[in-house]
Amino acid sequence: MGDVAMTVPVLKALVQQYPTLKITVLSRAFLSPLFDDLPNVQFYVADVDGKHKGIKGLYQLAQEIKRLEVDAIADLHNVLRSQILRKFLALSHIKCAVIDKGRAAKKALIKPKNKVLKPLKSCHQRYAEVFKKLGFPVSIDQPVQRAKLDLNEKIQTLVGHDPSRWVGVAPYAQHLAKMYPEDLMRELVTGLAANSGVKVLLFGGGEKEKKQLLKLADSIDGEVISVVGALSFKEELVLISNLDVMLSMDSANGHLAANFGVPVITLWGGTHPYAGFAPFNQNKENQFIPDLTQYPQLPTSIYGNKLIKGYENAMRTIHPNDVIERIFKVLAQ
Repeated sequence: MGDVAMTVPVLKALVQQYPTLKITVLSRAFLSPLFDDLPNVQFYVADVDGKHKGIKGLYQLAQEIKRLEVDAIADLHNVLRSQILRKFLALSHIKCAVIDKGRAAKKALIKPKNKVLKPLKSCHQRYAEVFKKLGFPVSIDQPVQRAKLDLNEKIQTLVGHDPSRWVGVAPYAQHLAKMYPEDLMRELVTGLAANSGVKVLLFGGGEKEKKQLLKLADSIDGEVISVVGALSFKEELVLISNLDVMLSMDSANGHLAANFGVPVITLWGGTHPYAGFAPFNQNKENQFIPDLTQYPQLPTSIYGNKLIKGYENAMRTIHPNDVIERIFKVLAQ
């Protein structure tokens, strides 16, 4: 989801700078709400678990794409599925441009020894380069303007009607190496909720996270509400757009918030913002990384799927009080 969410500010800039351009986004059905508010952007479902599954299904999908009469293909993913799809579409001589993921530079970033620790191109920049290859250079230097969506009655009933400052907290990530320790997260949420006028809204997904976050919310004094499972994905996006700040791991919720111009605080563990996956146009002071003098091999992986021995406690060097202080500084701006 994070990779797809990062396309949004680039596409927004693209249609603003080329208002006659028509974009068709091809992805899984549940991601379509991400693009609802983009003019000249339509969504086409890739049913990769159903009718578009496997080689035969991808061939059928290629035929469907041809019937859309597209002029060019921008492959922003460059994985096996999209590579096969491009092969089928190449037979129709449709112009195609592919993302350069910068694998060599990323490999140098995560080497345990002789590491080259320097900022790489952001994923957003890499997406923009694909459109430049197709003849549409696009500037993505401007921050996203705050765009609060209208709260419906269901959301307002869930979170309340009072004029609190809303702090979103998304404590989970796909991999353990990217997750802040549970006891420190509890301390952090408790510290936020102890301040009057602050409401903490917990975000996550799946039954396991739903149970854990409900338990966390019930155990803390103050305004702490878990929204997991209570809203549709589209409604979650509406709620996220109304946050005053989002606290996220290196995970999708940070990107979802950034797409609405919400300030995002990120906590990094086995990964690093230098790899190019930081939320769009966010203040670098909002990025908290572990103590690299104690843990010099960080980052250990690009996607956080590698937890090396002796680095299990790296994120404990990020103190909850420092994060709380930064959140309140953002709220005061």
